[in-house]
Amino acid sequence: MQQKRYSEMSEYELKQEIAKLNEKARKAEQMGMVNEFAVLERKAAMAKSYLLNPEDFKQGEIYQIEGDPGAYFKINYLNGVFAWGYRLSGTGKEEALPISMLKKLE
Repeated sequence: MQQKRYSEMSEYELKQEIAKLNEKARKAEQMGMVNEFAVLERKAAMAKSYLLNPEDFKQGEIYQIEGDPGAYFKINYLNGVFAWGYRLSGTGKEEALPISMLKKLE
């Protein structure tokens, strides 16, 4: 059976998927499967992005990166649920992050 894309899922289906991915990630972490844990965590972040409105994220603004204390990301532009930009503490190299990983500065 073909897996539905996150963009095609309802809010309910996305929340079910996120719960399933979080549970699998928890098990992978318990078993010391670091790579598997990272992949599942990233998939959950992707799914969460589809529950958010990309219009709430503004070009040129700086956001904190979820799960990376003290790391900040400046958005150059958005493409779907991805924010393209760079880490302020990084090399200035452009990268894309799912919008669910960005937290508005308080």
